[in-house]
Order: sequence, then C-alpha cells, then structure tokens
Amino acid sequence: MFVLGLTGSIGMGKSTTAQLFADEGVPVHDADAAVHRLYEGEAVPLIEAAFPGTTGEGKVDRQKLAKTVVGHPEALKRLEAIVHPLVAEVRDRFLQAAKAGGSEVAILDIPLLYETGGEKLVDAVVVVSASAAVQRQRVLARPGMTIEKFETLLAKQMPDAEKRKRADFILDTGHGIEAARDQVRDILKRVAKMPKRT
Repeated sequence: MFVLGLTGSIGMGKSTTAQLFADEGVPVHDADAAVHRLYEGEAVPLIEAAFPGTTGEGKVDRQKLAKTVVGHPEALKRLEAIVHPLVAEVRDRFLQAAKAGGSEVAILDIPLLYETGGEKLVDAVVVVSASAAVQRQRVLARPGMTIEKFETLLAKQMPDAEKRKRADFILDTGHGIEAARDQVRDILKRVAKMPKRT
C-alpha cells in the first residue's frame, strides 16, 4: 500500500483536498480529528493526572489546557509525551485497517507534517497550496479570525515556499474545486506507478 502524506498551511484548502481524496475512495486519516477524539476519550484521565483541573465532563477543556502548556516548554513536552504515542497508535490501526481492506493508497492528513518529522512515515508528500492572497482571504473570512491570530498561526508553520520545495506533489487549490479534483486524480494515477519508500 502506498502511503501519501497530505499537508499544507492554514487556509490552503487541505481539508477540502482530503475530502476530494476520500471521494475517490482513498481512506484518509485526519491527525487533528484523532486528537479531538482522544481529548474526549482515552487521553482524558492521563491528561487530568498530569495537569489537574484541565478536564471536565469527561473531556479535555482545551482552553484550560492551553493556558497550562502554552509558553511552558516543559509542560508542552509532558503533554506531547502523553498524546503523541496515542496518536501514533490510532494512525497505525488506521493503516493496518486500510491495508487489510485492500486499499492501494492511504492518506495521512497531518497539518504539521514537516514540522514534526512526519514525512518519514510516508512514501510521498502532497503539499496543498494557493497564492498568499487567496490564503489570506480564506483565513480572514473565518469567524473570529483576526490578522493578529492569522499571523501567529502562520509563524508556527513552516513557510509555504519551503513546503513546496520539499513536496513530491504540489496541489494548487486556487483555481476552484474541479481543478483541484483533476489534480487529485492525476496524483493518484502517478502514485500507482511509483515505488514505495516505506
């Protein structure tokens, strides 16, 4: 089975692109969604034990947890030591199920793929991209988004130009959904002929 990593900076259209791959019958693992589920399930007692008072009603209170770990590198490391192995387990179960189900390609949708060394887990990487103007317009249209918030989020991510340089495939979402769908289909055709790295 060929494992494709899917990544892209905020507002580039990564979630939409993940859905386009799913529409083609490709199983997609969403790393962010996995964390959300863990924060309402098996991670809750572990996080409460490490950071008392950051959970309630059976789930992690993300705002309280953020106040506890943001700006505190040691606390963040402790949190990552709890969450990362759980996320890895979920990801591995997903890949086993996809392989067992006969899938020829599976997608790991990881927002901070390069920032976390996730490219080592995949056979090739698709970077979802668009022009800076399109990105800015999309992000600032989100409810509650400000220029300051946008710039803070961008600062945490590897620059788009750097991601493009490292990508095996660049999928440009700046030309509408049908153009993106055509690119998804083209990538799947090309991947079918590529050797697997992993």
